[in-house]
Amino acid sequence: MTTQRLGPQQLDRLRTTVSERDLAIVRRVAELRLMSTAQIQDLYFGPDHHASSLTAARTCRRVLERLVTLRVLVRLDRRVGGIRAGSSSFVYAIGPVGQRLIELDGPRRRFKEPSTTFADHTLAVGQMVVELSLAASRGSCELLEIETEPHCWRRFAGGGSGQVLRPDLFVIIGLGEFEHRWFIEIDRGHEHVPTVVRKCRIYEAYYRTGTEQAAHGVSPRTCWVVPDRRRATRLRRAIGGARELTDRLFTVAVADVAVDTLTGGGA
Repeated sequence: MTTQRLGPQQLDRLRTTVSERDLAIVRRVAELRLMSTAQIQDLYFGPDHHASSLTAARTCRRVLERLVTLRVLVRLDRRVGGIRAGSSSFVYAIGPVGQRLIELDGPRRRFKEPSTTFADHTLAVGQMVVELSLAASRGSCELLEIETEPHCWRRFAGGGSGQVLRPDLFVIIGLGEFEHRWFIEIDRGHEHVPTVVRKCRIYEAYYRTGTEQAAHGVSPRTCWVVPDRRRATRLRRAIGGARELTDRLFTVAVADVAVDTLTGGGA
């Protein structure tokens, strides 16, 4: 089955019918590449704006269904938590109309069903953004800046040639009079520990260029967010045992307390 491309006039009419919340959802999905129903609901359909959590969930599902019908968003075949989780398990990406609606820079993205590994990691990165955003909305911190890939990447000269540091996220968190700058790596436990240490060496090389220190007076720390304590212990031992690494640059946090670590409540 083929779908008809929207002409300029139809696109203009669509722009007059979508709400600011619709546009915010589309921009965030485009930024994070994938988002689950639950993540979208947490950010844009909070209980403060609805009579009950049940009403919030119904409204969220209705809005997402409409955006999929309009091809503003695309719903993946893959689900989070399986079919039994119902509509809350759906995963969304930006659709062809959505790309035009928000005038996304660069070439149009052709949708391709992602691999399980890619989807799992991408959703985990998105979850960190959601949790930091919710912490900021509760007044626990200020989320002053957040950069996703590839905007958070850093190119630098090192090792006799150009290198690229590729964190999953870069964030600036405000706590009182202080700003905390973080590179964030979402580790799902799939990488070999020596691979993690090798990436830490790239962070070390970038730190030694002094680029961030010259521009901002401080270098970001790197937080490895891991799925469980066992993984955390392994990474801490490996990073701590690598003598060429500056220990204070790195910290490891289990996912369920990562926001506390990033906002100064943990180490």
